[in-house]
Amino acid sequence: MNGPFFLPVRDIVRKPGEMREHRFEVTLADKWGEGIVTVEAGETLDLDVRLESVHEGILVSGTVDAEYVGVCGRCLTDISAPVEVEFQELFAYPGQEETDFEVQDDHVDLETLVRDAMVLSLPFQPVCQPDCLGLDPVTGEKLTVSTGAESAAPIDPRWSALRQITDQDDTTESRAAEKEES
Repeated sequence: MNGPFFLPVRDIVRKPGEMREHRFEVTLADKWGEGIVTVEAGETLDLDVRLESVHEGILVSGTVDAEYVGVCGRCLTDISAPVEVEFQELFAYPGQEETDFEVQDDHVDLETLVRDAMVLSLPFQPVCQPDCLGLDPVTGEKLTVSTGAESAAPIDPRWSALRQITDQDDTTESRAAEKEES
């Protein structure tokens, strides 16, 4: 077994209290993520991993740094930003309870663990800047300043009867205000 995400644990297997630290880089062969932002193939991941031997298996914890690319969810401008993810998982010894991750042939394979942590940390609705106004609904151009006028959302016809009640309340209040002024 070899690959960029395989780490040997032969020297700490079944030796609780032993620990090893690894710092390494991995270049992705495939794109990670399927949303409007992804970690592209060819991107370099910086991993800082700690392997600790415990009675149940090998506890793996660490961080991974990378950069995602995609488009703004409001204005469709290209964006890229760094992402740092922390992860921790127990790789159980084989033959024990059923677990998602196991020590295999004195190695741990971090690929699934790191990929899942990275993809789940990608923003669901990324924006190019926090106050991005998006696109103009009429022209399709990127808005740079607020128009100041908020357009009223269309009212569902099923609620139109309630609109009449609120209009009556407004007229009653304005009549009462007129009486107070006179």
